[in-house]
Amino acid sequence: MTHPLGRGVGFPLMAGADGRIAWSQGEQNIRQSIAIILQTDFGERVALPKFGAGLPRLLFQPNNAATHARLAKDIEDALTRWERRIVVENVEVVADPGNRETALARVTYKLVATGELERISLDVPVAAAQGAV
Repeated sequence: MTHPLGRGVGFPLMAGADGRIAWSQGEQNIRQSIAIILQTDFGERVALPKFGAGLPRLLFQPNNAATHARLAKDIEDALTRWERRIVVENVEVVADPGNRETALARVTYKLVATGELERISLDVPVAAAQGAV
């Protein structure tokens, strides 16, 4: 039987208890798919050069509101394009209070198949905000 939220090879790629390639399904598979999309830079996939979110392009941008807005837009655009099992409800990006060179992105999304709300967070490396001590 097919899982309503999908099934695929687990990420990161590893062997299961039976020695075969491990699979993931449901919410776990969707979270793994989101991680792959957000961690992939444009051009990394030869057959799909526009796949990913392109977040590494912002690595040396200042950790400020303008960069946060760009990150939020890039995350929402990438997830909307590449992960059709979800609807992005909100993307919030703020400076990490514990690390001047990290922005924190919080994504709230709805699972299309069930309507359940889910949340993920990720750290995005950026440059320290100009004028920060």
